[in-house]
Amino acid sequence: MAGSLALTSLFTLANPLVITADRMVDVKAGKVIESAVVIIEDDVIVQAGHSKKIAIPDDAEVMALGDYTLMPGLMDMHVHLTSDPTKHGYSSLSVSVPRAAITGVKHAKDTLMAGFTTVRNVGAPGFTDVALRDAIDDGDVQGPRMFVAGPSLGVTGGHCDNNLLPYGYHDKSEGVADGPWEVRKKVRENIKYGATVIKFCATGGVLSKGTKVGARQYTEEEMQALIEEAHLRGLTVATHAHGTSGIKAAIRSGVDSVEHVSLLDDEAIELAKKHGTYFSMDVYVTEYILGEGEKAGILPESLAKERIVGTKQRENFRKAVKAGVNMVFGSDAGVYPHGDNGKQFARMVTWGMTPMQAIQAATINSATLLKQQESLGSIEAGRKADVIAVKGNPLDNMALMEDVGLVVKDGQIVKSLAM
Repeated sequence: MAGSLALTSLFTLANPLVITADRMVDVKAGKVIESAVVIIEDDVIVQAGHSKKIAIPDDAEVMALGDYTLMPGLMDMHVHLTSDPTKHGYSSLSVSVPRAAITGVKHAKDTLMAGFTTVRNVGAPGFTDVALRDAIDDGDVQGPRMFVAGPSLGVTGGHCDNNLLPYGYHDKSEGVADGPWEVRKKVRENIKYGATVIKFCATGGVLSKGTKVGARQYTEEEMQALIEEAHLRGLTVATHAHGTSGIKAAIRSGVDSVEHVSLLDDEAIELAKKHGTYFSMDVYVTEYILGEGEKAGILPESLAKERIVGTKQRENFRKAVKAGVNMVFGSDAGVYPHGDNGKQFARMVTWGMTPMQAIQAATINSATLLKQQESLGSIEAGRKADVIAVKGNPLDNMALMEDVGLVVKDGQIVKSLAM
């Protein structure tokens, strides 16, 4: 099969698949391997490295890419696949749970075609993310491998509650839980219905009505109970946290990752380093919120909050990177269009990362956060066959990450442009 291959749907090969390219990113060593070869059998990488060190099997199907760069399948640790980025604020009230699930099918494919073979879905109504994950796993629809949270946990009236309707409706989000035992119960309920990660809101948020971005919402006692319950069951925990107090309380309580991390001080950075906590900072999304958010229904108060925190978050991203905090790639896709996840790479570099660090954040670092580093996040023998290819060398121009040419997930070619 050397040469051209033009596919847009899932394609499985009976023989070993060999992919050759001018270069490959070794994310564990932090270096580029020239004249690269990857050999895939079934859904596993069996060999990867320099062409001089690898013998190509006689029965292999060879895909010779030339001036492309091979990388592990990308991983986004903060998405909402069942969320519609065109329906924010009051317009979101028109979206039913079944409609959200169907919308998620489209977004899952868009995300996969952008090169993201694994995502962490951190919040969805009605366990729609669980249903979507199962449909992908069963082969009914195309999409990335999903680690799912179900409904996000939050306090009454907080960021993870629905504050759009007046008292007479008595409406609240399904993840609302107050008090240590109530949050334990909610964690147990989410696990019962299929969650594989837990997400809670430690502070107010930008896109919620009536919350203050920097204000803490859970007490430390509640956070400790919630996180302990999840950890007892072997799940990792992510927390939405913009405000410094909530960030620090969550880290002290043992949270695995902090999302957004807009307002930060030196103590919070030192706590994150001490506890090995990961930061997931969505440094692209502010451009969409301020540029397109009003048309999508984002509330005026939310736009005002974003104007306050957007630049501060990016400056704190630079501080966290410089200090050596564990960093993963988290885009918050769902606030902005799915499939545009790759736009964040260039911003990560603009705000302090090297190109290699940005790629590592979206591969081996994310795999390690999920405790999946032995099967995902790198191109090496024994790992799941998740491989992407980008034209040219993205280490010289990170905007190239916005146009992924080849996507292989679990050894199956799911996207390939004419090459």
